[in-house]
Amino acid sequence: MHEKIGFISLGCPKNQVDSELMLEKLDAAGYEIIDTAYGADVVIINTCGFIEDAKKEAIDNILEMVEYKEDGQVGKIIVIGCLAERYRDEILKEIPEVDAVGGLGVNGDIVGFVGNVLKGTEKSRYPEKEKLPLCGKRILTTPSHWAYLKISDGCSNCCTYCAIPSIRGPFRSRSKEEIVLEARALAESGVRELIVIAQDTTRYGEDIYGKPVLDELLYELNKIEGIEWIRLLYCYPDRLTDSLLRCMSECEKVLHYIDLPLQHASGRILKAMNRRGDEKNLLELIEKIRSFMPDCIIRTTFITGFPGETEEDFEILSEFVNKARFDRLGCFAYSPEEGTPAEKLPGRVDSETAVRRGEIIMEQQFSIFSEKLESLVGKTVKCVVEGYDYYTDSYSGRTWMDAPEIDSGINFVSGKELGIGETVDILITAVDEYDLLGTADIN
Repeated sequence: MHEKIGFISLGCPKNQVDSELMLEKLDAAGYEIIDTAYGADVVIINTCGFIEDAKKEAIDNILEMVEYKEDGQVGKIIVIGCLAERYRDEILKEIPEVDAVGGLGVNGDIVGFVGNVLKGTEKSRYPEKEKLPLCGKRILTTPSHWAYLKISDGCSNCCTYCAIPSIRGPFRSRSKEEIVLEARALAESGVRELIVIAQDTTRYGEDIYGKPVLDELLYELNKIEGIEWIRLLYCYPDRLTDSLLRCMSECEKVLHYIDLPLQHASGRILKAMNRRGDEKNLLELIEKIRSFMPDCIIRTTFITGFPGETEEDFEILSEFVNKARFDRLGCFAYSPEEGTPAEKLPGRVDSETAVRRGEIIMEQQFSIFSEKLESLVGKTVKCVVEGYDYYTDSYSGRTWMDAPEIDSGINFVSGKELGIGETVDILITAVDEYDLLGTADIN
């Protein structure tokens, strides 16, 4: 009987797909994948190393596994992923209880690496980042009715605050044929919602086809039988072209939902971030999106306290949020990342000010968000069933306007039994802070 493997996947959905690819390889090699670290012969921690909070979470998980190891609850500890790629042998030096560390490229030979670690013949390996597999069979770790579809990896945008290009390497796409093949297989396995992801989704295909061809890919995905919803995350504002917006408006399965991380609205700060635009042309972009899709849900994220951000820059951002009236918004205080150009920029904003500014933006957004939720009361909205509570005899789910694990939810009652993953029309009856309440009894 093969050894038991416990797997901890941290960070973003792109990392989660990496974990799913490795889980399938390990399972096919005969290892027993278990749901817990307890009793595992090997615990693999696929880490994130993007921002300070993610690094802290990764280190906390490693230290927790070290405690389990000392108590005899786990055998070997292997650390892989972005933190491992970024800090390499520093992890072994600082936490010697870790048995092995592998960079992103080791994902392609995770079976061989685990075997060597178990034999005690390998402690670290850092292959070229390009050896990170972009495709293959996966063991889904999402609910059976939705899955992430990673169309590319790496990033070549080089925003000054971001370490991703140095960690994951330059942007590289998968072929359209390969992606469509995987999407068909997911549909055949019961997946009804595809969530299209990449570090920069809208750049898709530029490296292979000489131009971005996300619209062409979406037209193909839209034809796949069994898929009901296709959702786009991580869109870059500069590449949100008329042809892409037209495609989104024409494809009945592509949701009118755009995740558009803008990061700021002050032209001066955006330039310092190595991003383009300012309040005026970003507002024009928002207006253009809504001209193609008046019901489009626009999600964005902002950074407050970036080096050099003055009160005037913050006021521009604050006014922009009020004018744009985003449907979903997250705001984060800037945290300097080692090795990034922004780390050396002058005009460092103290963390207290950065956090306070972020809180102000979120307060503004909550007011806007609440108004938008209240406007849905009395309307019927398409939802997907995510769970059932026996005690309250009610269901939980998401509207088409909400991405899983990011956005809000809906709780509703139904006069008939519903299946998990089923799409159903819900009459919205009330708002409960961030969530909606409703009923499926609308006939």
